[in-house]
Amino acid sequence: MTALRQIERLGFSASDVRHIVLSHLDFDHAGGLDDFPHAKVHMLRIERDYAVRQQTWLDRQRFRPQQWSTQPNWQFHDAAAGDRWHGFECVRPLSDSLDDIALVPLRGHTFGHGGIAVRKESGRLLLAADAYFFHTEMDLEHPRCTPGLAFYQWMMEKDRAARLGNQARLRELCASVDSRGTLDVFCSRDPIEFERIAGRSAGIPADALVQPVRSWA
Repeated sequence: MTALRQIERLGFSASDVRHIVLSHLDFDHAGGLDDFPHAKVHMLRIERDYAVRQQTWLDRQRFRPQQWSTQPNWQFHDAAAGDRWHGFECVRPLSDSLDDIALVPLRGHTFGHGGIAVRKESGRLLLAADAYFFHTEMDLEHPRCTPGLAFYQWMMEKDRAARLGNQARLRELCASVDSRGTLDVFCSRDPIEFERIAGRSAGIPADALVQPVRSWA
């Protein structure tokens, strides 16, 4: 089910989506942008800079300009400016009016890969996107990943040292006493993490909301 069909199932339309925050421009994350022509797309600037260069064969497979080149409304964010947050540098909110959402540079999987932190009443969420792929990678004492996912991460990485360093920081964050109960960290890949956060099976589409969500804008 596409992102558009999912939000329609929740009772919204494409025109209701005013902001999209992209972790990176891999084809399996950037697809569907054309369904939301009125939305402002937020992303780290360095990700766009590298993606458009198409320097390697793998770049040409993973970064597909036809998915995003017609999107008219971008807001690029600097990956070298911002505040320190839970051990991560250069973290900054999307804007003054969107200060409940922040981009967290997590270089490694791509050069401009970023996590997305969301502040809510009961704490915070950190979508680490493709900084890791499997929940047991966040085990501080014995991090591990399935062989297939480990190989894919190695094959797709643009900066190995940064990727492994950010994984180590994420593990420390998940294990820290201060984060327990106030910060949920999850990636884009793991259905177990999705089900923990969403409170439903990954195979079941979300039902329509009884009450509309508060606008971030």
